Amino acid sequence: MACVLEAPLRMSVLSEVTASSRHYVDRLFDLDPQKVLQGVMLLYLLQQESSSTELRTECAVVLGSLAMGTENNVKSLLDCHIIPALLQGLLSPDLKFIEACLRCLRTIFISPVTPEDLLYTDATVISHLMALLSRSRYTQEYICQIFSHCCKGPDHQTILFNHGAVQNIAHLLVSSSYKVRMQALKCFSVLAFENPQVSMTLVNVSVDGELLPQIFVKMLQRDKPIEMQLTSAKCLTSMCRAGAIRTDDSCIVLKTLPCLVRMCSKERLLEERVEGAETLAYLIETDVELQRIASITDHLIVMLADYFKYPSSVSAITDIKRLDHDLKHAHELRQAAFKLYASLGANDEDIRKKIIETENMMDRIVNGLSESSIKVRLAAVRCLHSLSRSVQQLRTSFQDHAVWKPLMKVLQNAPNEILIVASSTLCNLLLEFSPSKEPILESGAIELLCSLTQSENLALRVNGIWALMNMAFQAEQKIKSDILRGLSTEQLFQLLSDSDVNVLMKTLGLLRNLLSTRPHIDHIMSTHGKQIMQAVTLILEGEHNIEVKEQTLCILANIADGTTAKELIMTNDDILQKIKYYMSHSNAKLQLAAMFCISNLIWNEEEGSQERQDKLRDMGIVDILHKLSQSSDPNLCDK
Repeated sequence: MACVLEAPLRMSVLSEVTASSRHYVDRLFDLDPQKVLQGVMLLYLLQQESSSTELRTECAVVLGSLAMGTENNVKSLLDCHIIPALLQGLLSPDLKFIEACLRCLRTIFISPVTPEDLLYTDATVISHLMALLSRSRYTQEYICQIFSHCCKGPDHQTILFNHGAVQNIAHLLVSSSYKVRMQALKCFSVLAFENPQVSMTLVNVSVDGELLPQIFVKMLQRDKPIEMQLTSAKCLTSMCRAGAIRTDDSCIVLKTLPCLVRMCSKERLLEERVEGAETLAYLIETDVELQRIASITDHLIVMLADYFKYPSSVSAITDIKRLDHDLKHAHELRQAAFKLYASLGANDEDIRKKIIETENMMDRIVNGLSESSIKVRLAAVRCLHSLSRSVQQLRTSFQDHAVWKPLMKVLQNAPNEILIVASSTLCNLLLEFSPSKEPILESGAIELLCSLTQSENLALRVNGIWALMNMAFQAEQKIKSDILRGLSTEQLFQLLSDSDVNVLMKTLGLLRNLLSTRPHIDHIMSTHGKQIMQAVTLILEGEHNIEVKEQTLCILANIADGTTAKELIMTNDDILQKIKYYMSHSNAKLQLAAMFCISNLIWNEEEGSQERQDKLRDMGIVDILHKLSQSSDPNLCDK
């Protein structure tokens, strides 16, 4: 970067000016080379050991002020390799200089343009930062803040954990400095998030004779600052989700959950309401009892409806600032509300009913599906997916608002994360009792779902074949033929040889639904019989689990129920031997499924039954049936 230096200013004056004047700060890294001032010189002086410690400290202070300017300032400082220079400064014996370097590093790292990985490029840096934690309350505050901003994901968590972050930071939770306590708390909230190892460790750590969960609970009390209450709740939530704290523990049920519900109230700032709702959604996401408790706490379901009322209407020019603030948080509020509604309605039918009966709820979800914000769209689809588990709502509210239309639109062009949830929702809308099934079929869903089965994304393949399985259930012959035509024999074989057992099971489920009712069985086997029998043989011969083989034998039982299709079994000695083998299998489920095949093949009232019975008797199958009639298993005995 080119630079032209003006006459140098006395450092103490310069630090005062930069700290108080944003305009001056921004000029230091102006794009015009003629206006670039002391930036590079400051870095040069910072690194000169011949410079006095006082001068180097002032340089670090001024550079920190520069970093508080625009994002371009931070980018320019990064381009000048400011981070290695500041990290080198941490080796100094002078505490004031170390604190100035840490303060500048903190400001650099909290900027969104700074890559977090820059903290981890040298393995010795984390160890040195841990060692500096004991130097002063400022080193504690700045280092904890750096860690909390630079801990993004499991790799970073592991590095910090392995360097003793838990042990080194735990005692800071009882520091006399509020800022230190708060930054330490934030550290633990990011370290524990979705990390069982950290969470299981935290639950057993004690400070001054008190376990960390007890300390976190004290920080939840109403007399503590909101920031502290929220962050403590996040720590306890992560520990609970990781299994370190039971969901029925009083610290969760009586402390954490009520605290998070409080954060959703109108009295809280918009950003606090967003964080409270999102954390609560995560806490209760997988636990039915917590969902029930939350739903009846402080009228939460009604309270959340207020999240959709931003931006508020403004009548006077003096409210422009308020409007700007509301606009900034409006998307986040809707996203948080949809997420929390999705968690609340995940399991309980009564809760779903209350959510849907909330003011304009279905309209809000439909509108959310077409929002410009991807995050809001995703949250809206998740909410719809949660509510779509209700048989009653599929028949009423979903039909009244024709939610399948915007859902199909979402499926046409969306990133995978939205496609996964949207296609999962479509699976529910295609269930046999859903009134949406027919219009979805008419809108070209088969082609769309067949294309999903070819996705490289596993969840999309599963959802695509799952939706087709639901579509084929008790469907007309034309729909079944369209599905087979859309999939193609080649793709069907591809799915039956998929390495994922969920894909295989859903594909077998699809085949089973396609091969139901005699006319349909005979028609499909007349056109695809050879390929289907080949696939069945491969699966029965392969290394598959009991459930897969049971489903495959049930498909054979359906084929055996066909009028003409059963001949494809009777003329295939290999398949007959496999059925015979499974009749004597040690697993009762496989025995029963194999017996269904035989039962359908020898049914007395059907033409050719005597010839089939004679052939099976010659194979020794009747002898096996006699043995099974003596079985202690009533299911086998009765059959």
